[in-house]
Amino acid sequence: MEIVRASLIVLIVIVCVFLALFVLVQNSKGGGLAANFSSSNQIMGVRKTADFLEKATWTLAGTLALLCLIVAFLIPRNRDANNNTSILGPEIENVADPTSIPLFPSNAPAATPENATPTNTPQGN
Repeated sequence: MEIVRASLIVLIVIVCVFLALFVLVQNSKGGGLAANFSSSNQIMGVRKTADFLEKATWTLAGTLALLCLIVAFLIPRNRDANNNTSILGPEIENVADPTSIPLFPSNAPAATPENATPTNTPQGN
């Protein structure tokens, strides 16, 4: 199952690269790759190029969504309700008690009333 999931993830990356290239080639104003063809006597005209790029973009986007859903369903899940363990379970159970951690002395002097700064002192000019 790991090989299938890994190959699907590689396929997702390839589809993402092609999708990015197809989107970058297109121009929202009708230019892009289609604007480079100036002659009208060509096999694949400007409109046909734009139609191909648009259809390819939608196809790649749909393929990407479908592959992501398939990979999401291939993620291993714990189906047994009684065996609800996780990888972090032992780490969570073995956490040190915060009260047993030694306190380090601070270098700041403790605030006492005799060395506290008064708040309502008149300021001299």
